[in-house]
Amino acid sequence: MALRQSPEVAIARAGTLDAKSAASQARIMLLPQLGFTEDISRGNDPVYVFGTRLRQRQFTQADFSLDSLNFPPPVGNFSTRFSGQWVAFDSFKTQKEIHRADLFKESATSSAKAADQQIVSRVVAAYQQVLYAQRGIEVAQHEQETAAALLSSVDEHVNAGLAVESDRMSAQVNIAARKEELIAAQGDLELAWAALREATGAPELKATELKPIEPHTFSQGALEEEIATAQKTRPDLIALEQAQSAQASAVGAAKSDFGPRMSAYGNWQEDRPSFSGSGGNSWVAGVQISIDILPLTKRTQLARESAAKQRIDAQVAATQQHLRLEVSQAHIHRRTATLQLETARAAMDQSAESLRILKNRYDAGLATITDLLRAEDAERQSQSNYWHAVYGNVMAYSELLYATGTLTPDAAEDLQ
Repeated sequence: MALRQSPEVAIARAGTLDAKSAASQARIMLLPQLGFTEDISRGNDPVYVFGTRLRQRQFTQADFSLDSLNFPPPVGNFSTRFSGQWVAFDSFKTQKEIHRADLFKESATSSAKAADQQIVSRVVAAYQQVLYAQRGIEVAQHEQETAAALLSSVDEHVNAGLAVESDRMSAQVNIAARKEELIAAQGDLELAWAALREATGAPELKATELKPIEPHTFSQGALEEEIATAQKTRPDLIALEQAQSAQASAVGAAKSDFGPRMSAYGNWQEDRPSFSGSGGNSWVAGVQISIDILPLTKRTQLARESAAKQRIDAQVAATQQHLRLEVSQAHIHRRTATLQLETARAAMDQSAESLRILKNRYDAGLATITDLLRAEDAERQSQSNYWHAVYGNVMAYSELLYATGTLTPDAAEDLQ
């Protein structure tokens, strides 16, 4: 849904279309340029009149009189012209500019893939946050039921004279705290759904009960292998490397601009005293070879393209270094999340057993309400920590997939 509706996808697609248009435009330079002109004019300028009558093939002996040459009557002219020009050779500048445009098109495509992965990453995070918030409500409801059971047990002890009234008040305060936590958990779920709507670009998306978040076991690869994968598959790095190659072609095109240029040209023209009348027609064709003897502007352009090449070379080197850091961080987070999940699972089991034992001791008069509430709080905290560890484990694996450039929609399904 996000890949269809997100404005960022539209921006990336527009960039791709623009690059494709630029590549097509670069190829136009290989084709001849043809033009058509229809010109209507009238005047008594001596030079204009003399040339017009000559082109119209209307020149007579009388036009050589001094009066006609110095003070000619106004003459009208209808001129139809077809002209053409073709650059036959420009020291391969056009070919290099075409190659540059093609590389920029590929770079734009790779940038669009990078934008897709960013969107997938945000949707995964928002979706998993909804699942985690749902578990938070389940934990809060469970703890509220546990607190109610504790209050019932305390009531029995107080009524039997085995506990004091302050124990009942402590248990009631505990229930109120659990209700507050349930309200907060419900609010967190609403906020998570709002974030998911924003991530998917679907404000009309309705909140529904999703499949609960579950603990997952993900494979762990070697760090150097993951770095190697990222260097081959990260679309943002690929886009930058393609732009680097494109800029190298731009430098080559700027150098080729110093070379000779040969072009062919031709035009055909008909001149008439009236639109439908008869007149004269003529044509001209030729080949032109040109060399820029003082190419100051071209030297400046070459300097600019070379500076741009140096800048993008540095960007590629910096991105490659940062990529190693990103993958290393994701690798460590992934390993840490796995260990935290194992520890949180053991702590949850231990806290549940501790609460059971203390409840039995309280029922037997061997523990205080303070001990019981402390154990209940520890059990509640351990459950919350466990599901947070489950969420963190999924997000750490998602972070690793994104860092290695493999977080595709299909890969995201493995996180469910």
